[in-house]
Amino acid sequence: MTYASRTLVLPPQLTASAVRLRTTALRRGLRVVEAAASAVSEGPGRPEWAAGTGGEAHAVHLHAGPSFADVVAPALGIALLEAPADWLARLPRALTQREIRVMPIGEAYRLRRPAFVKSPNDKGIPALVYADGSRLPGPDAVDPATVVLVSDVMTFAVEYRLFLLDGAVHTASQYAEAGRLRLGPPNGAALAFGREVLAAAGDALPSAIVVDIGRDTEGRWAVIEANAAWASGCYEADPDRALDTVLRAAGPGTDLLPHDRAFVR
Repeated sequence: MTYASRTLVLPPQLTASAVRLRTTALRRGLRVVEAAASAVSEGPGRPEWAAGTGGEAHAVHLHAGPSFADVVAPALGIALLEAPADWLARLPRALTQREIRVMPIGEAYRLRRPAFVKSPNDKGIPALVYADGSRLPGPDAVDPATVVLVSDVMTFAVEYRLFLLDGAVHTASQYAEAGRLRLGPPNGAALAFGREVLAAAGDALPSAIVVDIGRDTEGRWAVIEANAAWASGCYEADPDRALDTVLRAAGPGTDLLPHDRAFVR
């Protein structure tokens, strides 16, 4: 399938990352459509731009946040790949350097210590350090059965984003230093740790995913979290290689690799 027979769907308000991917997609010859979620999901059938011409097979992909993707992907037959909700919690302590548990938020309300709490695969629960469980969004705002990741608090000196494709680090970028945005290339140690993570736990990830890693002030390397590639900023990563990962991570459900069927959102 040629790039001319692919469409990349973006939301109408673009992040800096989405602009870089749009530029890269257009240069490759993909069709790019910026549309409101309602414009894609409403009305009978698929939009005209989502259909091939002259009988040619046509693939539709997207790059967007979860709320947009959850509306648009079903309407366009896109399979969204993501890590299992408990992937981070199942990693060996040598790769996380901290205790991480997955639990219903109703159980997390009983925490009586500071903890870093977040939703596993979206932004439903803000990713923050909470002084204790009473500071989490309450049952009036969140279903108590909602799953969250609860982690010991860890401070990172430097943080990197790895775009993983087919069991390898496809591209990467530094994105933070001392808790503040600071973009730059990855160093050799970060790439080596990424390969270590893949060797130990890559089989439990989809073929296209983003994993954030970091080094703490004591020099220890640790996995921070996994993120869906279709919803992740590419920072200073090679945009061509980041786009490779996005296209695999959010593409036609009919094109799913057998390995990836277990990782569809």
